[in-house]
Amino acid sequence: MNHSERLAAFIALGLRLQTLPADELDSLVSRARNGNNWFDAPNVTMALQGVAHLLEEDTLRTWAGRYPAEPAQARRVGVVMAGNIPLVGFHDLLCVLLSGHYLLAKPSADDKVLMNWVAQELLTIEPRFAERISFVERLNEADAFIATGSNNTARYFEYYFSKKPNLIRRNRSSLAILSGQETPETLAALGRDIFQYYGLGCRNVSKLYVPEGYSFTPLLDALQPWQTVLNHNRYQNNYDYNKSLLLVNSVPHYDNGFLLITEGGALVSSISVLHYGTYGSEVDLVDQLTDIAEQIQCIVSDGARYAGSFAFGQAQFPKVSDYADGIDTMAFLAEIG
Repeated sequence: MNHSERLAAFIALGLRLQTLPADELDSLVSRARNGNNWFDAPNVTMALQGVAHLLEEDTLRTWAGRYPAEPAQARRVGVVMAGNIPLVGFHDLLCVLLSGHYLLAKPSADDKVLMNWVAQELLTIEPRFAERISFVERLNEADAFIATGSNNTARYFEYYFSKKPNLIRRNRSSLAILSGQETPETLAALGRDIFQYYGLGCRNVSKLYVPEGYSFTPLLDALQPWQTVLNHNRYQNNYDYNKSLLLVNSVPHYDNGFLLITEGGALVSSISVLHYGTYGSEVDLVDQLTDIAEQIQCIVSDGARYAGSFAFGQAQFPKVSDYADGIDTMAFLAEIG
């Protein structure tokens, strides 16, 4: 199977996801939610749309054309997949297979249903992938590794995978920069960046940077349509728990009934909580961002002020070339082959 045939299979998979019948989608959502109840219908649907977006033909061909069509030697690449949001491991699957290597995947227990389903769909389209895709519990046979986890598990990965080529990803979070001049529509769009996947993804905004003296009232009002997150019992429990902590400890905060905003230095925040920091000038802001650059997955802003930032509402729609942690996965795979 050559590069052109592998590419055609993924393009066909994208078309399949775009036209998935409602009854198949309902069945898939039911099975996925039984395995992980954060994976409800809106989030599974959004994830499938995101994968289909990655596989749009013109974009995929242009991206794939930047890299070698075939490796000098095909390797067995062990991939430890995350499972915090639906199909978060798909991009690694795509990169390994499209680059001509063999995939030894260890999916997260939280996302086995969807990862197995999408792999089976790919095999239905192109059965010759069967010899190139293996779902395994142990990665002893791998020649190289790609692993995604927390900062603690990253140290574990570095120790055990150190003798072979490896790409290790760590904790990263995303932030939004506000100027105080945003329209209600723009602030409402920011809600998607905050609440999609209930805030569990590394591309979810977990911290705001606002000018000194910023009024949070317009933001809290604009986010009201997202109060439906409280319909999920686990989100509701997190909100109640975190609100109690803030009240018991007399921590100043803003509260619109489903989101808590409090000043804090940490980039990572708990479910239902947003941290914020202030800046006095553009220079001050740039200095603060520089200090935490290695912790940032993506930045959301008006799209013009900061190069590479995402427009409000677009953080959960990365392009196929938007690599996790900013590390070019395809370049890594080209080097090992």
